[in-house]
Formats: sequence, C-alpha cells, structure tokens
Amino acid sequence: MNILIVYAHPEPRSLNGALKSKMVEHLQVEGHEVQVSDLYAMNWKAVLDKNDMLSRDDSQPFHPSLDSKYAYETGTQSRDISAEQEKLMWADTVIFQFPLWWFSMPAIMQGWIERVYAYGFAYGFGEHSDRHWGDRYGEGNLSGKRALLVVTTGGWESHYSERGVNGPIDDILFPIQHGVLFYPGFEVLPPFIVYRAGKTDGTRFEQICSDLFQRLDTLDSTPAIPYLRQNGGAYAIPSLTLKDDVNPAVIGFSAHISGFKDKH
Repeated sequence: MNILIVYAHPEPRSLNGALKSKMVEHLQVEGHEVQVSDLYAMNWKAVLDKNDMLSRDDSQPFHPSLDSKYAYETGTQSRDISAEQEKLMWADTVIFQFPLWWFSMPAIMQGWIERVYAYGFAYGFGEHSDRHWGDRYGEGNLSGKRALLVVTTGGWESHYSERGVNGPIDDILFPIQHGVLFYPGFEVLPPFIVYRAGKTDGTRFEQICSDLFQRLDTLDSTPAIPYLRQNGGAYAIPSLTLKDDVNPAVIGFSAHISGFKDKH
C-alpha cells in the first residue's frame, strides 16, 4: 500500500515526532511504501495568496478559488503545491497527524489544505442538476482513498466525552473528517486519539505504539465512518437537507452518519 503521512509538529523530539518515526518504521517493515510531508521541516508556506499562481493577470483582483482553478488547469501552480497533489494521487491511504490546538489542526496544516486543495483538484467539479449536486461528500477526485487522523491532545478522554466540558471528540473532529476529508471523496476511518499526551512515560508510550500499530495493520479493513453520501439519496436536491425519513430523531453532526441512533 502507498501511504502518505501529512505531519505537523514543530519539535522533532516531541511525542508526535516519536510516534511519527515509529509509524514510518512499522509501515515500512510491513512492506508499505511511505512518504512523509513534514510541514514544519519543509518550512511549508501556510498562506494562500496570488504568489501561488505563477501566471496570472496582476491587473485583476486576486480570486482565491478561480485563480487556483486556472493555475491547476494550466499547470502554473507553485511547484510545492503540485508536488503535494502528486503525493495525494499516489497514496492509497493518507494519515494526517497533528496535536489538537485550539480545537483544530495547527495553522500550518490548515494552510496545506487551503493551498493543496485547489479548485478542480479537490472541489469544484461535477454535474449540478435536480438529481446530482456536484461530485463531493463521498465522491470526487480523492474517491477510493482512505484517510486516518492521528491526533494528540492534552485533555483527558472524559473531557471529550458526550457530556465532557470540551464537547465530544467526534463533534470537534467533524469539520475535519466530514468536511476536509469526506467532502473530496476520502473514506474516513475512525480517528486514533492519544489523550493526556503530556503525561506519557516510557511504559505508556509503548502501549500507545502497540495500539497504533494495530490500527495501522488494519488500514485496509477497518470500516470507514458511514457518512451519508450527498448524492446517494439521503439528501433532497438542491436544498441538500436530509430527507424526513433519514435519521428523523437525530439533529446536528450525528444526523449525517448512516443509521445513527440517538442515545438519549
């Protein structure tokens, strides 16, 4: 399997750095081909701006989506962007590894998404009609690929429970998993979360690695989160709201998961 790890942590000697090295080693021993985009080590440019498009009319206002579309279609993107797109197309599975900072991914990884997900590459195509509303949410250029989040956080697992003060971890990660990953077509695997990251000693580190390796060994067989496909019949088009008979007792993020049962 071809596996791309998109990794964001500024300190190589951190827990994240150690886990990334262990992941790469384990995956290679198991026979996988691995590439790593270490965003801090790459000094990744996180800001999407007109300099990402090598051939544009500077007399016109910068339009992030349309300019990225033109650059993608004409092969005039910044080389660092096209190189990451090539890695994405090469990969069968993409692992996004990062610490949870302010309830989201680090800014450098958000910048990777904004720049690499060009119009025409990750979004902005497909028929729009009364039957089909673009190739997205289960369809798109990244369909057939799998994605996994490997996330560390300082809080306790209970802090991220259904009644925890931080809110459910599945809700916190929904914009990433459903929006950033499922939107362009990824099958999204349940995340691997390391809680209380700052309290990790040698013994606990070995247990975390053991648990992580089990997840890595089942990348191709772990059932994906059963998000409802936009054009699969669950949503009314063009309003893109769930039909009345789909998860009728559920509201919020969970309503967009097939067969979700309200626990309350």
